Amino acid sequence: MFEWFKGYEENRVLKELEDLLSMDIPYSRVLSSMCTYPHPIAVKAHIKFIRSNLGDPGLFPGTAELEKRLLVMLGELFGKRDLAGYISSGGTEGNIQAIRAARNMLCTCRGNIVVPESAHFSFLKIKDLLGIDVRKAGLDEEYRVDIGDVERLVDDETFAIVGIAGTTELGQVDDIKALSKLAIENNLFLHVDAAFGGFVLPFLNNNEFNFRIKGVCSLVADPHKMGMATIPSGAVLFRDSKYLEVLSVETPYLTSSKQFTLTGTRPGTGVASAYAVLKHLGFEGMKKVVLECMRVTQILKEEVESLGLEAVIDPVMNVVCFKCNARKVREELMKRGWVVSCIRKPEAIRCVIMPHLTESAALEFVKVLKNVLHSL
Repeated sequence: MFEWFKGYEENRVLKELEDLLSMDIPYSRVLSSMCTYPHPIAVKAHIKFIRSNLGDPGLFPGTAELEKRLLVMLGELFGKRDLAGYISSGGTEGNIQAIRAARNMLCTCRGNIVVPESAHFSFLKIKDLLGIDVRKAGLDEEYRVDIGDVERLVDDETFAIVGIAGTTELGQVDDIKALSKLAIENNLFLHVDAAFGGFVLPFLNNNEFNFRIKGVCSLVADPHKMGMATIPSGAVLFRDSKYLEVLSVETPYLTSSKQFTLTGTRPGTGVASAYAVLKHLGFEGMKKVVLECMRVTQILKEEVESLGLEAVIDPVMNVVCFKCNARKVREELMKRGWVVSCIRKPEAIRCVIMPHLTESAALEFVKVLKNVLHSL
């Protein structure tokens, strides 16, 4: 008989859950994650909509209406009020769906796409899932995609090119305007991965990555990152509804006749939490959060550079990397309860300054880093 067959008292189950949760590292000492503690109103909204399933929207018309309202808000944020799309599980799903839509528009199972060398590893999954060739263009001296190399890699079987607005490693932003020009000239689908940058750049008065640029066909942005929504909450957005139509399959036993999402069951919690944060904070409130992260990022950069480490690039967003013996430094920081990640080109430790990392916490981290450097 299985150990759990007869069940346990609620308190015993909850105690076990609490013990396991206590093993997780608190965000307050994490500088490697692009996620953060959800905003308090996001948690409240999540709980209210915890039973909703947007995979069967006819049963949850209020939640479906909420998604429509959120899409309008995202359209206003990203330069096209009447865009099409849906709230997904995050950037990986969004990238898959965008490239799948681009491929399906051509009614082909072959072809290739060109992505930057800095593209997220989700494009490796896309290569495997869709059976297409994913070509990687090199980067320039500022770690942005080399437009000339993209142009060199484009051929008659290329159907899409990709730009990144907030690279995972450095937070760098590709020249989306130049990619747009190339896409228009070659009749290519242009997808922008703004999973991280989507909820940072507009609040830094940078809109040179979104639907305001004519050639951009699709864009992903994750509310569960700097949007402080609960996990999971992503957005995959298209300039035109025709891209959703080529993703649709018939769903005869649901309340809707067709479904264009990747997953079937789809929680309404991500919709509710993202909507609640944006509605509560507004543009100015979100801007205040982003600017505070940028302020702490600059403080961290200056303090770490005073220890003798060089920043790879000046921070474009709230991400900063420092050249060093990264794996050894990361290992020693981990022993002291602090978590950073590593990048390989160039070798450096990577710090993401999310809302949970206050100025005092950043300064505490610098003290620990100083001790680590002296011990090596």
